[in-house]
Amino acid sequence: MGDSSKIKIGIIGGSGFDDPTLFENQVEKEVTTPFGNPSDVLIEGLIKGVPCVLLARHGRKHQYQPSDVNYRANIWALKQVGCTHVLATTATGSLREEYKPGDLVILDDFIDRTWGRKCTFHDRTEGGPRGVCHLPMRPAFCERARHALLTAARARGYSCHENGTAVVIQGPRFSSRAESLMHRQWGGHLVNMTTVPEVVLAKEAGLSYAAVALVTDYDCWRENETSVSVSEVLAMFAKNVKKAADVIIDAVQVLAAETERDYLAAHKEQVSSAIMLKE
Repeated sequence: MGDSSKIKIGIIGGSGFDDPTLFENQVEKEVTTPFGNPSDVLIEGLIKGVPCVLLARHGRKHQYQPSDVNYRANIWALKQVGCTHVLATTATGSLREEYKPGDLVILDDFIDRTWGRKCTFHDRTEGGPRGVCHLPMRPAFCERARHALLTAARARGYSCHENGTAVVIQGPRFSSRAESLMHRQWGGHLVNMTTVPEVVLAKEAGLSYAAVALVTDYDCWRENETSVSVSEVLAMFAKNVKKAADVIIDAVQVLAAETERDYLAAHKEQVSSAIMLKE
């Protein structure tokens, strides 16, 4: 095992990812940030010797709908407690026949259809960073963290797609059929409600971020198919959420075992070179 003393991995669980038995030396931490309070307490501890921090994206009682999650406070809180990486799970609908319910997908791009969500820390918030940040989004996700998730999924023999573009909708409603067909035409593979602004903010915070998506349904684009329902999503999620959790837990070990960590400095460097600041 490499020197894991220099990394700390934040884990953001989407729906249903709240198993608190993961951790040795578990401590609950209430954190506040210049951007407000995160969705819930941070649960810190060790996963097989690697420092990790678990945060329930929607709160442990699932009290926040996707557009009400304080994504900035969530990411800033993880950064504040020293996280270098963030690995996330997310429930997604499929826009492609071959991305089947129960499959895992290591996201590599997004199309943003959300509105009104705060997508930058650089907005003159008291206690926040200064300047304007014009951050490139290619690549959107950290390739090294993506590779760790993919390695973990393949080692377990799970059905896993190594690429996927998520169309992120505002919600909380699901898409109309016309929207779903449009998302397919745009080249989307999946649809969800949380990847933006989470991925954008993690990148702006200089963190290594990757997400494993769990396909729960076929949205509503298929012929002769009824629309997606919450009960269908929850049933499929419950059946497969353990897979997503396994992949993240194993990916923590993959990342900790690596000795070459120049990519973490490169993430920070990219952010500082993207900031425009006039004194």
